[in-house]
Amino acid sequence: MNHSEATSRSNAALRTPLCDLIGCRYPILQAGMGGVARSELVAAVSAAGGFGCLGMVREPPELIAREIASVRSRTDRPFGVNLIPAATDPTLFDEELAVCLEAKVRAMVFFWDVVPEAIETAKRAGCRVLYQVGSLAAARAAEAAGADAVIVQGVEAGGHVHGSVSSLILLPQVASALKIPVVGSGGFSSGASLVAALALGAQGIHCGTAFLATQESFAHDLHKRRVVTASCEDTVHTDAFAINWPPNSPVRVLASDVTETLGERLFGYKAEDLPREAIAMEDDRSIYLFSTDSPLQSMRGDLERLALFAGQVAGRIEAIEPAGEVVATIARDALAILSDLARKGTNA
Repeated sequence: MNHSEATSRSNAALRTPLCDLIGCRYPILQAGMGGVARSELVAAVSAAGGFGCLGMVREPPELIAREIASVRSRTDRPFGVNLIPAATDPTLFDEELAVCLEAKVRAMVFFWDVVPEAIETAKRAGCRVLYQVGSLAAARAAEAAGADAVIVQGVEAGGHVHGSVSSLILLPQVASALKIPVVGSGGFSSGASLVAALALGAQGIHCGTAFLATQESFAHDLHKRRVVTASCEDTVHTDAFAINWPPNSPVRVLASDVTETLGERLFGYKAEDLPREAIAMEDDRSIYLFSTDSPLQSMRGDLERLALFAGQVAGRIEAIEPAGEVVATIARDALAILSDLARKGTNA
């Protein structure tokens, strides 16, 4: 067997039906982080064999069209677009989705409440649909509505968190109950975690924090550095960052001076009760304290007081690396672990 044949056979150990469904070499999905996941990051992930996803939450259709075109100018590999029906004005959402479908993107990734009409529209246009969920009930609803796969998010995940159960428990529960592919999200950033997800019944992993802290991410350098220096104990689960999203929408962020002011009251906040204190700007748009905006390269102001989204896995992120290297390392380490396990099994 020559080197290329050996490599091909080795890589096949990671190839799951999900890879064929969405067209990636490795079952490593980059989360569609709103604002953070722009074309440079998405193209780098997809070109490296993973599956990149544009985070286009509440973005103008014109920007979405430009970002899709920009990804395609960088790579010919498939990628997806993340939209959130429940957190977007219905008219804007329809316009966003129409742009994506007209551009014939490979897959739409939806999140939060399951909206069957969104799935139906995308599927009718020939698009694959992945739905990110935080409970078994929501996973079943997404499958019943026609989703091609579900992304199961554990409570340890960063950003908006829609469930209350850890990945270790929720992932195998959903995988055993559904017929469609299941992807693990929340706590995944390494080859070992990919192997663990596969062992729990998943067909891949969905990583946000690991890709936020990459060179191609559109997150502000301040945010990236905070992720790298954080420990696993440095995150806060709260619904205080409530402006711009539906009620009762918890997030996980890095601890900061802002979260310190919350004291022991981490939940029970409502957007309408929060003062509109502008602490940053993006072009001519004011960004308020306790909004769901995270620091981006295009922003200026008191960025430390914005939502520093990150999962508990931040404690495992040690450097700001190229996104392609993150994909390659996860895949290489997972293959090495699988090979080692197989060798031990043979010798037993």
